[in-house]
Amino acid sequence: LCLFFNLLVIALEEKIITSKPGDNATLSCIYQGKELHLKNLRVYWQIADDQEECSVVHALISGQDSESEQCIHFKNRTQLFWDRLEKGDFSLLLLNVSQSDKHRYKCVVLQKTEYTRVIHQAEVVLRLAASYSQPILSGPIRNSDSTEEEVTFSCRSGNGYPEPNVYWINKTDNSHLPPSELKISRHADGTYSVFSMLKVKATSNMQIECSVENRILQENLSANYTQQKQSNDSSTESHKTLEKSRRSAQAAGIVSIVILIGLLAVLACWLRRRRSSKLVSY
Repeated sequence: LCLFFNLLVIALEEKIITSKPGDNATLSCIYQGKELHLKNLRVYWQIADDQEECSVVHALISGQDSESEQCIHFKNRTQLFWDRLEKGDFSLLLLNVSQSDKHRYKCVVLQKTEYTRVIHQAEVVLRLAASYSQPILSGPIRNSDSTEEEVTFSCRSGNGYPEPNVYWINKTDNSHLPPSELKISRHADGTYSVFSMLKVKATSNMQIECSVENRILQENLSANYTQQKQSNDSSTESHKTLEKSRRSAQAAGIVSIVILIGLLAVLACWLRRRRSSKLVSY
């Protein structure tokens, strides 16, 4: 049932809200006028961007929910905030949001006094989005069955919406690399997980980045691998330092032994002289 009112033109307030699949979303519709009496009101929430046969999301007539006109898709999934209605808050709680709920919604509030007139209208655009988890980059793994020096990287992320864009980037020149495999899986709650693999020729200074983009949220999460050029040099330097320390310790030990031998020789000489002196006296 589509509602058309030719009584009063009211400027529409429009909001965009973002919800994660499976969560609850609140569609805002707040009237800033004086206090209202529910028995004189009619509140309609409708789908505004479709010309389908059924467009009524929720209806409140004379202070009572009216389910006779409500679309089956929204049965038992919508609620008004009863403690806020007389204060002009006609926001709608939509339960268990799914992909099929992505619409432009319109709130129309009518007041009946001497005649029925529209006192408030609002539009809310509901979009679905969820941030992806921080990508996990694994590798490089050498491919033993490859004739060339080829390595494999893998990248995974999940619990996001909508389907992501995945990019492999060679950070040495910022060029894009084609993935060797890309799998996007959808979960029961409507969110997605992504797994991608990259096979590239190994180099001495590999710098690889895996980037997962959520275009709706304008988020770009990335994980990086950088091969340390100086890793071998550092290892060699550490080895040299260790060897130097070992040699220093050996030298210190030898010096200590020499000193000890010298002291023993002095002591032996002193004892011999003392003994000789006693014999002469005797």
